[in-house]
Amino acid sequence: MKDCTVLVVGGAGYIGAHMVNALLKTKTGVITLDNLSTGHRELHPGGLFIEGSLGDPQLLDDIFATQRIDAVMHFAAYSLVGESVTDPLKYYRNNLAATTELLDAMRRHRIKRFIFSSTAAVYGEPTQVPISEEHPCAPTNPYGATKLAVERMLQDCDAAHNLKFLALRYFNAAGADESGKLGERHEPETHLIPLILKVATAERKHVKIFGTSYPTPDGTCVRDYIHVSDIVQAHLLALEALLSGKDSAIYNLGNSKGYSVREVIDVARRVTGHEIPAVESDPRSGDPAVLVADSAKIRKELGWQPRFENLENMIKSAWDWHQFDKVS
Repeated sequence: MKDCTVLVVGGAGYIGAHMVNALLKTKTGVITLDNLSTGHRELHPGGLFIEGSLGDPQLLDDIFATQRIDAVMHFAAYSLVGESVTDPLKYYRNNLAATTELLDAMRRHRIKRFIFSSTAAVYGEPTQVPISEEHPCAPTNPYGATKLAVERMLQDCDAAHNLKFLALRYFNAAGADESGKLGERHEPETHLIPLILKVATAERKHVKIFGTSYPTPDGTCVRDYIHVSDIVQAHLLALEALLSGKDSAIYNLGNSKGYSVREVIDVARRVTGHEIPAVESDPRSGDPAVLVADSAKIRKELGWQPRFENLENMIKSAWDWHQFDKVS
């Protein structure tokens, strides 16, 4: 991959910044495009940075005309489920319409490789667990609907324009870079592990448990957590596969093991040494009881093997980052 250049769209966000960091370590050429609406310029690890929108056709033409780009990685979606319900057009405008402009620019400039950050939200309410890629897709919110629409658009672009893509359906991204100097920073924060750690750093008084009567061992929701570094590794394997001529495909990204909300809080208490008060609250509408991935396909076809499957390791890396970010 040393002789290729990747355009990372959304490379100043949580997963995108980790991706840029990993590509730089492999000596891959990296160009980042980010409008900084949710990303952070100070967290961008390096390489050429261009501030702008993936929906700006003139900017995209300028980038593709002046830079040799071998593949595009897309991390620039809006991803707050609740916000997507209250402001769906924001999500269709950015996640779908702007991505259409990006793909059209790639078509004009004959760039044929695309790696897409998709989501388990495309499945909606699961009818079976663990969830394989063959599970029916019936998203229950605009966020998941926009991601599924892009997947279908990619399949059509492959058929019409020979655009080869790999779409990676993440379950629950977690953790931070081993250096402790790169991690997750959202405003507002909605992810469980960062919310828990904000209680440990005294930024919040307590963490809420939404629902305690689910049909799970302790009554709280169960989710499949995957370390951000393992997500990045999957993208590196995806890039190698596309560069080697692999056909388009869709893969789940998860550890195939679920942890309940109470389990996550208990592990965080052990890792941080803080009490972390928890307050029980009503369940949120549309929250499935269990979401766990069947990730056998990517393990078999791309040789992906997560290194950070242990929940304690995920929370420890996130805790190191949160302490660094609080004082930096």
